[in-house]
Amino acid sequence: MTKQIIPYLPIDLVEPKEIVDAVRARRGGTLLNLDRMLLNSPALIRGWNAHLKEIRENLTLDDKYKEIGMCGVAILNRAEYEFIHHAPELLKAGGTQAQVDELRKIDTAAFNTSLFDATELDVIALTVAMTRHIEVPVEVMERLQKTLGNQETVEMVAVVATYNMVSRFLIATGVSPENH
Repeated sequence: MTKQIIPYLPIDLVEPKEIVDAVRARRGGTLLNLDRMLLNSPALIRGWNAHLKEIRENLTLDDKYKEIGMCGVAILNRAEYEFIHHAPELLKAGGTQAQVDELRKIDTAAFNTSLFDATELDVIALTVAMTRHIEVPVEVMERLQKTLGNQETVEMVAVVATYNMVSRFLIATGVSPENH
């Protein structure tokens, strides 16, 4: 993990009020370390918060697929912070503990595909392709489009793209989990 060079802003930060209040509202009243790093740039966090709010709260895509993608990106990019925050969300969305544990083996020969259904495996294939190679095999996109339709396929691609952005920001700035 990259050493943290840029300091977090204080957890009790109140200014700029409109931005801090919006982030706290999305987070249930608190600021995470990621937020405290992003707040070093008010313009950046304003857009980031709005974008992530849409991704997290307003897509039609099944939350389980979103969280599989988010957890997969986290492991592939070695963004433990991201995995710590999204593994519980995958469980809330209907994933199993066995699936959460197995995602730690994503893109390895030891990965047990039998724990996931066909659509979940396509979500995983999309996640691996986008994260490792950028280009996605056409057959993966065709299967997702057939299963999820146009809107939810676009949303799934956007989720994986967004969480690749998040993980890269976390790693580059050295953001660590809140309990460390």
